[in-house]
Amino acid sequence: MAMIEMKQVTKRYKRGSETLTVLDKLDLVVPEGDFIALMGPSGSGKSTILNLVGGLDSTDGGSIVVAGTEVSALTPGRLPDWRARHIGFVFQSFNLVPVLTAFENIMLPLALTPLSRAERKKQAEFALDVVGLTDRMHHRPNQLSGGEEQRVAIARALATDPDIILADEPTGDLDRDNANAIMDLLRRLNDEMKKTLVVVTHDEQAAERARRVLHLDKGVLLEQVST
Repeated sequence: MAMIEMKQVTKRYKRGSETLTVLDKLDLVVPEGDFIALMGPSGSGKSTILNLVGGLDSTDGGSIVVAGTEVSALTPGRLPDWRARHIGFVFQSFNLVPVLTAFENIMLPLALTPLSRAERKKQAEFALDVVGLTDRMHHRPNQLSGGEEQRVAIARALATDPDIILADEPTGDLDRDNANAIMDLLRRLNDEMKKTLVVVTHDEQAAERARRVLHLDKGVLLEQVST
């Protein structure tokens, strides 16, 4: 089963009087349970793919089906609920709310679910346990290391039990040891919890944790390497 299927996807941006084609009739299939790393130079369209798959942006042509739903067919009012059920995001800069504790940050996306307060609490605690930070649940971001902050961000992405985790340069702000630990954690989510992962990275060592590495250049998929 294809968890993500992009067919002939085109995406353009206006820059003054110039039109920049970021994705040029791109085809991409990500089977359920796959773990891919997207690599390529800046501006090649890697982050654009994540934004389109996650419903944060719309295409200028082609179709994108994610978890059985045509993303472009969703109305703005339906997108938040769809994302809460199917997509977890992890960002390079962590994007944690500084005044909230780790536990409170993880509870945020659960507010969009129909779960009861007790069920949301249980989900958040489970996610913290998965990333090994139960003992840091009451710490705020400025009391955590960079590696711990990213683990909280991963727990937040995991809390709603999404089908897909989209990670944009998740190791970009981390040293080598922490980067390796984060990628090992993502691989474990794939191996043990069968999450489908798409990770954008410039880091070849990080990409080695993926099952497949896809190389993009100027919006075109150049090659696919099995790992």
